Amino acid sequence: MNLNTLYSELIFEHDKHPKHAGLREPFDADVHHVNPVCGDEVQLRLKLSEDGSTVEDISYDAVGCAMSRASVSMMADLFIGEPISEVETMIAHFDEVLHSRGKVEADEEIVGDAVALAGAAKFPNRVKCVLMSWKAFQAAYAEALLFRKQ
Repeated sequence: MNLNTLYSELIFEHDKHPKHAGLREPFDADVHHVNPVCGDEVQLRLKLSEDGSTVEDISYDAVGCAMSRASVSMMADLFIGEPISEVETMIAHFDEVLHSRGKVEADEEIVGDAVALAGAAKFPNRVKCVLMSWKAFQAAYAEALLFRKQ
């Protein structure tokens, strides 16, 4: 089996059988992001550990293209249970890969199944579809931190 087939199957699997889908409580932040170009939407909830250092839960409701829905599933599965410091490393690497136009290879050790989405880097119109949920996570994390400081 070649990598393109494997990656396509990973995207299909996460799209058809999303992990961590469905909005859950409790949560520390709730954000809604829309890609006005294509109509993709995600509502994402984030729950952090008591000390704020670890992602305890991510739940979401997503509509849009298969890549967008697969991306949020892969991201949630990758981040849950991870320390924020590791999540920040994952986000930085994935962002670099997707903005490289195919010049930077995704490291599966860092981004797990999301390596299957790296091909979107060669199609600038698809980058926003793939990164929308990752940007929503960053917004939710910022909101959660702000809420904790109040």
